Parts: sequence; C-alpha cells; structure tokens
Amino acid sequence: MAAADLKAELTCSVCREIYTDPVTLPCGHNYCRVCIGRHWDWQEGIEEDPSCPECRKTYRRRLELNRNLRLRNIAESFLPTDPEQECSAIICTYCDFPVSAAKSCLHCEASLCDKHVRGHSRAAEHVLTDPTASFGHRKCSEHKKILEFYCHKDEAYICACCLVGEHNGHRVELLHDVSEKMKVKLKHILEKLSPEREEAEGQIQRLQERRREGAEKAAGETERVIALFRDIRERLEALEKRLLRDISKQAEALSLPFSNKIRQLEIKKDELSRKIRHIEELCNMADPLTVLQAREPDGAGFHGTEGGDDENRHTEDTNAPAVGDLDVGRISETLLTGLDQIVLGAKGQWFPGQEATDLVLDINTAGIFLAVSEDRKTTSLSQTDQGYPPSPERFQWSQVLSTGGFASGRHYWELEIKEGGCYWLGAAYPSIERKGIQSWIWNSNKSWGLYLGYNNVYSVTQDRKERNLSRTAQCSRIRVSLDYEAGHLSFYELSEPIRHLHTFSASFTEPLHAAFWVGWAYFREHCWVRIIS
Repeated sequence: MAAADLKAELTCSVCREIYTDPVTLPCGHNYCRVCIGRHWDWQEGIEEDPSCPECRKTYRRRLELNRNLRLRNIAESFLPTDPEQECSAIICTYCDFPVSAAKSCLHCEASLCDKHVRGHSRAAEHVLTDPTASFGHRKCSEHKKILEFYCHKDEAYICACCLVGEHNGHRVELLHDVSEKMKVKLKHILEKLSPEREEAEGQIQRLQERRREGAEKAAGETERVIALFRDIRERLEALEKRLLRDISKQAEALSLPFSNKIRQLEIKKDELSRKIRHIEELCNMADPLTVLQAREPDGAGFHGTEGGDDENRHTEDTNAPAVGDLDVGRISETLLTGLDQIVLGAKGQWFPGQEATDLVLDINTAGIFLAVSEDRKTTSLSQTDQGYPPSPERFQWSQVLSTGGFASGRHYWELEIKEGGCYWLGAAYPSIERKGIQSWIWNSNKSWGLYLGYNNVYSVTQDRKERNLSRTAQCSRIRVSLDYEAGHLSFYELSEPIRHLHTFSASFTEPLHAAFWVGWAYFREHCWVRIIS
C-alpha cells in the first residue's frame, strides 16, 4: 500500500488529521477520543442519542470506549517527532513506506522525498514549494498556473497569464508583498486582541472562583441542614420519651390505690365464694340435724351473710378511692417548653455566632422631625421639631443610624413597622453624608437597603440605584442579617413561612451601622419602626 493510501486509512474522519489516541466504536469505525467525545457532546446538547459520524449507528447511552493500541502505534509512526518540523507530517507520495516529504510539486500535486525530488522534472511549470497537503487553491482555475499576484481592483489572486489578460492595467502586487502588509495589520489587531483575551481570562477565573465559592457554600449549607434536622429529630425523640415517661408515671400513680382496693376486694370475693359453696351444700342436705349443727351457737359461721347490711355496703362504696385524672396541664407545659428549647437550639445552630443584636438608635444622628423613644428602640415621623441639639452627626432628613457599628462577625436584628407607610431599612457606613441630596440614605454609595413604598411593593437600593423586587409585603416584621466577612447583607420577611427578599454582596470597607428612614403613612398618619431584637 502506498504511503498516501496508508495515511488516508490513518486519518480521523472528524478532524481530518492522523489519529490521536484512537478508539473503536462497536460498529468498527475509529476516531480520535477527543473528536468522538466532542461529537457526542454536541449531540447531547441538541438532545440526540450518541451515534457514529460515518454509519450513523445510534447508541442508547454514551459508551465507555476502549483504546485501539495497535492503531495508535501505527498512527504515531506518521506523526512528526520534532514539533518544530511540521512539514515532516507530509509523506512522500511515491514511497511505499512512510518517508517525510522534502518538497511538493504544485503542477503534479504530489509530495516528494529527497530521493524523488532529485529525479523530478525540472521544467518551469513544475514549481516546487515546501511540503503541503493542499494544492488546488494554489493554482489558477483558468490557466492552471501558480497564483503569484493579487489584483486589488477585483480582489482576486491571479497567475502570470491573468496579469497580461483580463487583469491588464489593474493595480497588482506580488502575493509576498501583500502578505507582509497583511501581517503588519494582523500584528496591530493582535496587540488589541491580546489584552481582551487576558481580560476574558481574568473574568473566567473570577467567575470560576465565584462558582466554586457558591458550590462550596451550597455544600456547606447542605451539611448544616442535614446536621440541623438530625439534631431536631434527636431532640424530638428525647422529648417524646420524656413525655411518655411522665404519662406512664402519672398513670402508675393513679392506678396504685385502685390496685390495692381491687386486691382487698378479690380476697373478700374469694371468702364469700367459699361461704356460698358451704351454704349451698347445706341447702342441699336432707338431714335437718346436720344443717342445724353446721351453724355455730353464736351464729359466727354465717356472720354478715344473713339479710345483708346496706349500711356496711354503703360505707364500703364511700371508701373506694376517688377517680383521678392525668395532669394534662403539666404534660402540655413540658411539651411546649421542650418545643421552645428545640426551636431555640435550631436557631443557635442555623445562625452560629449570630445572636440577635441588642441594637439601639443613636439620637445624635436622628433628623429633627424624627422622634425616638426613651428606650431608643422605636423611631417615628413627627410633624413637629423635636428640639434636638445641633450635632455634626445629625441627618438633615428623617433618618437615623444605630449607635454601634459592625466591623466583623455575623449579626442580625429584627424590626417591626407600621403597615401602610414608607420605609427604608438597611445598613450604612458612618461616613455617609449628613446634608444635601447626597445624604439621602437611598441615594448614596455608602448604604444598602430595602425600600417599601405606598404601593406595598419592595425594592432595593445600592450605589444610588433602585431595583424593583416585584414582591408585595405580606408581613410587618423584617429581619436584617449581616455577614461582614462574607460581604452579605440579607433581608427576610418574617411571614409564615419566612421569605427571603434579597441579599446584597459587597466588599465592606468600613463598619456598618443599622440605618432607617421613615416616611408618612396614608392620610399622613404617623409611621414608626421598632427594633424588636
């Protein structure tokens, strides 16, 4: 078999190159492992079953393909051993065994080794070039001559015959000269593309890092949920056992007096049964003397059996133990207390190190029309000046910050608002402006918050931008959760069930203070915000 024919047999029908790590399908066709893998990836993307690209035989599932070692060894002998000599991949057309080509003849459209080059025709039309596998595109389709020039007018590659023919008088340049000019332009393009590629690579790395962090966080949260519910189940089982033990002890205590009385009555019943049998025997006797002699002189033998004693029976009934009841109240208290402890324990596990923050308002930052309660837990909008002393920390608007800031750790605070009003709830840097439009807490690059307007729809503000959440308020209680190191500020509506509203992600550079803005309710009713934890 000629080398060219052998090379064709060693060429992958997908990439048109010599096999690399060849694998064999059950149908008998061979492909590069990467090529068939990419082909099946494409089919999977369009929801097709994997198939052979040549015979179209389909398979129900993606196969585990075995490497064709013999074919790989043969194919490797055709691959270049020196990566700098790419031309060695071109094989001499006339040799029976694989020999690297030294030249290619454009006229004969054949590749030649050193031996066959020496014996090849020296005629002018037999132009020799570096080894190539492509010949047709290098010749003029009309004159079958080598393409040597470029016609700018017709934007066509032409041969020497075309130059003196229909392209006579046109602006023509040698292909080499045009190629050099093109290379200069390509270098300029390359200078622009390289930074863009670097930026794309940087974005890919950042996105991959965020994806990895997201996956790690999801895995961590999964483990936390599993551990939390495992602990809840264990606590519930322990509570169930405690309640059942309590009920069992109560039932045992209630049954004890009944058991004693029943035991006494059973003894009495046995004695009465004995007497009844004796009397029945006497009643059945025919000898009167025997019947009379069976009774003792004082009648003690049948004491309590003649005529009965209603009074004694009444006394025995009144001595029966009173019927008691289970202490359901104590059982209920134990149950509710145990459930409360389980819930508190679950909160402690779900928010580790995130205790409810004892938050109070900084009256020195409150706007002059913003009233603050004595315990500094509630703020409301007023129509009158509150008479606060001047302070450089005081806001011009109806806004207020908390006294303490958070520069690390995990914290949360819960709030209650008057329904029907306007509010902004969130967090801000202490360096936020105090006067002017730039000090509006929802119009600052130093604050992150949740806004609730008259339409009862939530929106969020960050970096002077507002985004509608398209979520209607369903509850008057809000939880704000801060994870400073992670850069997360989250908002939850404490409805049933709890509803996550939004989470900001940022790199915090200053301590964060809880921040509030209060507007008017309908009909200019007073609005208020209360810190409840």
